[in-house]
Amino acid sequence: MPASPSTARAINDRLALRLLQQDGPLTATQLKTLTGLSRPTVADLVERLQGAGLIRVVGESGAVRRGPNAKLYGIVADRAHLAALDVRLGSVSVVVTDLLGATLAEGSLPIGSDTGTEPAVERAAALLERTARAAGSVPLHSVGVGAPGLIDPVTGELRDSTGLPAWHRGLVRELQWRLPATVLVENETNLAAVAEHRAGAARDRETFVLLWLGQGIGAAVMLDGKLRQGASGGAGEIGFLPVPGVSGLPSAVNCDGGFHSLAGSAALCELAAAHGLLDPGAVTDGREEAAAVDAVRTALDAGEAGEPFLKELADRLALGSAAVVSVLDPGCVLLAGAVGHAGGATLAARVEERLAAMSPLRTEVRAGSLGDGAVLRGALITARDAAQDALFAPEG
Repeated sequence: MPASPSTARAINDRLALRLLQQDGPLTATQLKTLTGLSRPTVADLVERLQGAGLIRVVGESGAVRRGPNAKLYGIVADRAHLAALDVRLGSVSVVVTDLLGATLAEGSLPIGSDTGTEPAVERAAALLERTARAAGSVPLHSVGVGAPGLIDPVTGELRDSTGLPAWHRGLVRELQWRLPATVLVENETNLAAVAEHRAGAARDRETFVLLWLGQGIGAAVMLDGKLRQGASGGAGEIGFLPVPGVSGLPSAVNCDGGFHSLAGSAALCELAAAHGLLDPGAVTDGREEAAAVDAVRTALDAGEAGEPFLKELADRLALGSAAVVSVLDPGCVLLAGAVGHAGGATLAARVEERLAAMSPLRTEVRAGSLGDGAVLRGALITARDAAQDALFAPEG
């Protein structure tokens, strides 16, 4: 059935708003070209969106002839604010932006393992509130939260997971209770994949797997442009993947003995120490990720002296990647997280070469381009999409 006039107007408005958000500001003539709509239809939607307070004239194009089509229209970016939180084992980072993603305020704070659940929740929530106030008086509309662990696909809540701080779940509940904004929570690795797909190294890929190499290890699955969380929200829990080269097997509550024990930061520190790239006594508890990053950079700078470490590291990463590739055939694997970013294109090329020798399925391996900031970027994209769906849907 053909769309009703009101439905057609809503579809056209949404299309124009998305183009203005991604490519704007734009003139009416540019909107006509990009949407394929007629000039009268574009004129009507511009008037309608201006009346709804969604767009406004932000300047003029460089056209010599002045007229309605020379006006540049842009999103009313300060209609609402967005926030993103990156919740780690021992810290939380916050950024507040306008609807176009311009950073207005940001902050972070450490939360030690000896901090009680209620104090930790209060400190993290207060950080968000302070940052939001610093950004101005415009209210928060949507808040994206990235955290380690499983997200229940039915309720959207962070599930209770062994080994993760209790304040993580408490923070999500607290924010949902005390904020008038929409609070959306997603696994940190999945958000990194969203960010790399929309604004990073996988912009030209609709299907890929992101391998997150940080304190822990995880994977995110993007198939046909859609994030796949799995039946219980656990797609990509590659840390539990049984692999050779480690003692024992992982359990339902502990990934020791899985791929985590081969490629997590603690395992990489042990590997680097065995190759004389770091002093194991200098690696303090909770600093394994930073030490692993330093070891990778040291090996890359060391030339021939760093080759044995880099070869073994690539072998380990290829082992886990091969298991994923053999099941999903994604065509592309992205090495992300702090360690993946440190290894860059050099490490990615080594993993690709090793993977090609292990699997008949042709797979490109790339380094993520957004580094450790990918989680916040993905959380912001999630918040922005939610705000757009709610705010940029004027009545027909």
